[in-house]
Amino acid sequence: MTTTTPTRNPSASGRAAGRGGSAAPGLRRIAALARSELLLLVRNRTALVNALLLPPATVGLFSAINGGGDDASAAAGPLLVNVLTIMALAMVVYYNLTVAYVARREELVLKRYLVGESSRSEILAGAAVPAFVVALAQTALGIVAVSVLFEAPPFTNPLLMVIAVVGGTVMLTALAAATSGLSRTVESAQLTTFPLLIVALPFAGLLGSGTGDGVAGVLGTIGTFTPLRPITDLMTLGMTGIDRDGRLLTTFGETVAAGRLSVLVLLAWTAIGVLAARRFMRWEPRR
Repeated sequence: MTTTTPTRNPSASGRAAGRGGSAAPGLRRIAALARSELLLLVRNRTALVNALLLPPATVGLFSAINGGGDDASAAAGPLLVNVLTIMALAMVVYYNLTVAYVARREELVLKRYLVGESSRSEILAGAAVPAFVVALAQTALGIVAVSVLFEAPPFTNPLLMVIAVVGGTVMLTALAAATSGLSRTVESAQLTTFPLLIVALPFAGLLGSGTGDGVAGVLGTIGTFTPLRPITDLMTLGMTGIDRDGRLLTTFGETVAAGRLSVLVLLAWTAIGVLAARRFMRWEPRR
């Protein structure tokens, strides 16, 4: 009497094991993908140096033009950090990732990744790590430059600043994946990313974080629920303790309570981005 032992697909079994109990295999796969993406980034030294020099150069230029020491320049510090953070997340994370996902798809890189053990979320996360590193570095360098050349912000609740940058990266990564599915070519990604940027940037609150000194009325309410606005509000609240209504908060608990709405809006847009990515993301070229 003979028995037949069923064979198992090692790729499928490894993928199932990775998705099962421990998260360590998944983290290792993300790290491996991230290393290959970071290697490509490091090889492009000109782009990397330009990206890292942009924040201190911007702050230094603004300081040279406007001088320092007065109330206006003290208020300019948090504003500059917000501008640098929003531009880093919008351009480095959202725009560049959209282009990267489209390029990897058209070159069949994403399709080859799917044959291995990595899940789709791990592939997207691995490709997003270099963009997150650059955006985080730009934000950190901007904060350092502002603290040196202007009056340093009080940093009432740095945790909210971390939530803004990390949460903003996750949200815009999901939206980039969704947008890449609507982009036939790398060139067309310039057009498909345009609507979100042109709609979200004016409502980001960079010209007045509080509703009292920013865009008022119905437009101010609408702006509160746009994708980039919670990032600005959380950064401002974390740096200065000033909430959306222009009130100065001084304790950790007060700032956490004031930031709840922004966190909820950020989570809502992240959920929308994930659902849209599942619906529109493409893993191989259109035929």
